[in-house]
Amino acid sequence: MTATVRRRGTDRRFSTSDGTVLHVDASGPRDAAVTLVLVHAWTQDHLEWDPVLPLLPTGVRVLRYDHRGHGWSEPAKPGTATVAQLADDLAELITELAPEGRLVLAGHSMGGMTVMALAERHPELVESRVDGVAFIATSCCDMDRLTLGLKGRAGRVAARVDKTFGRLLNRWGTDHVPIPAPLARPSVKWLAFGKKVRRADVRAMTEQFLRAHPRSVGGFRDSMSDHDRRKALATLRGTPTVVMVGDRDRITPVHHARVIAEELPDAEFVLFPGAGHELTYERTREVAKRLSRLVAN
Repeated sequence: MTATVRRRGTDRRFSTSDGTVLHVDASGPRDAAVTLVLVHAWTQDHLEWDPVLPLLPTGVRVLRYDHRGHGWSEPAKPGTATVAQLADDLAELITELAPEGRLVLAGHSMGGMTVMALAERHPELVESRVDGVAFIATSCCDMDRLTLGLKGRAGRVAARVDKTFGRLLNRWGTDHVPIPAPLARPSVKWLAFGKKVRRADVRAMTEQFLRAHPRSVGGFRDSMSDHDRRKALATLRGTPTVVMVGDRDRITPVHHARVIAEELPDAEFVLFPGAGHELTYERTREVAKRLSRLVAN
């Protein structure tokens, strides 16, 4: 089966080669010299890029989409909730919707892992087309032992809770996480954000989390535990790259970002004091500025 796409204004329904329908948002001129592909995080969707989008150059074509099992895309089919599958989805989307011209890829959290897996599984595409990469609050390894910023026994308990939560999601029989938003927001705020949190940002991320398909995101959490793509980063050496992280990130902490920077010694490393995991909300202008620089190179 070949990948197909149906257009609906700026929103598109993209069908992958295994028949999973993904939601895609396209903006900017179709004949632009460069296409910026924005790849979202685990349990979020393309709307996480809403704050950044208005600050990007107007002459750039921008593609945002929802991973399978997230947002308005269909759930992941059995056995397909893996980072490797997300890389294949991204490769198909690029081939269909941005077949020519320069590419800049920006990935937040699991989105950054997807870009790394793309370099591993489709190196010829990356080497021939990609002229810039942004890794935003993400990791290339060690996702199997998260402590959520806690130390000692508390960190060990947090690691067990993280794994237990993933297993619970895998077993959920509903299409959406059945937790009332007011109950979910405090946990989202503590886990994902740093200092000076805006209520609207916490609401936005909570809504995205509650839209995600539980079994799909549970499967992706398991897949991220096995994510080790340090070697794949070699494909990106020589490509203009920026690595961004907040010093209060509990999910992909600073030392995860430093490992990426060590593998890509020419990359720009940006540390945001006071920021957590949600840099598209917490450091919107700074993220947009660096994406704009990559596009302009």
